[in-house]
Amino acid sequence: MLGYALKRIGAVIPLLVVISFLTFILNGLSPMDPAEVVLHAQGVPTITEDLIAATRSELGMDRPLLARYWDWLLSCLQLDFGSSYVSGKPVWSLLGPALMNTLNLTLVSSLFIIVLSIALGIVCALREGKWLDLSVRSVSFLLTSMPSYWLSALMVWYFSVKLDLLPTSGMDSHLSYVLPVAVIVIGYAGLYFRIIRSSMLSNLNEDYVLYGRACGLSERSLTIQVLRNSLQVAVSVFGLAIPVILGSTVVVENIFAWPGLGTLTVNSILNRDFPIIQAYVLVLAVAFVLFNTASDLLNTAVNPKLRKGI
Repeated sequence: MLGYALKRIGAVIPLLVVISFLTFILNGLSPMDPAEVVLHAQGVPTITEDLIAATRSELGMDRPLLARYWDWLLSCLQLDFGSSYVSGKPVWSLLGPALMNTLNLTLVSSLFIIVLSIALGIVCALREGKWLDLSVRSVSFLLTSMPSYWLSALMVWYFSVKLDLLPTSGMDSHLSYVLPVAVIVIGYAGLYFRIIRSSMLSNLNEDYVLYGRACGLSERSLTIQVLRNSLQVAVSVFGLAIPVILGSTVVVENIFAWPGLGTLTVNSILNRDFPIIQAYVLVLAVAFVLFNTASDLLNTAVNPKLRKGI
């Protein structure tokens, strides 16, 4: 197991290097020169070629690409992503608090998604084809098909405007979590619970369940065993749920004025603030890779069959 873990981690390092390089060259894909963006952000009235060249030299953009990438990579390892082109502040001083706010929203939402998905998946699998199973699947299909911006606006109108129960925006109290968390949970729980249900049904049709019933085992014991065997799918699904939700909160955060990564990134894209965009892409990509690796390692630890051949 230790050898597999070291091999898996060793395979991740080259992937992270490739991701960091692709993230770094994002600047070169922009139609606007970053030096010109900086000058516009500083309010320079007249931008000349000499001024652009001087700014490029000041930012180090006239150096060889690999040399600039190496220095940038070493700085990123120290959480130094450079300075914002617009505000001039260090990127991490802007990205760090926004990342924590988004992580709080993501973790709270993920907790509800995991609990609700597992509960609904078990209930619907044990009541396959019954009215409860059909009702839950129909309602979940209807809710997950709604666009998040439309569902968010609908919930704001009803719970905040009409009933005056919940705040419409900001992060002032625990009540501020209710609406954005509800929108995220509705969008993902309906998807993940169907995966759990399918895994449960697949295991319920296995021979060991038939043999267990023939031997007189209780339904409770069999259900626990089936749930344990379905855990591998749950680990794989929920292992990637957190980075997926982390990267998909842009719409929800902007609608509810949540001071997180989504709001910061949208503003940075509109202002062409490349260092913040680079940092956002790099953080999300690294999160996907690390959570995927952790999911694989956890699956290997849980399922002895996967350890064969390691």
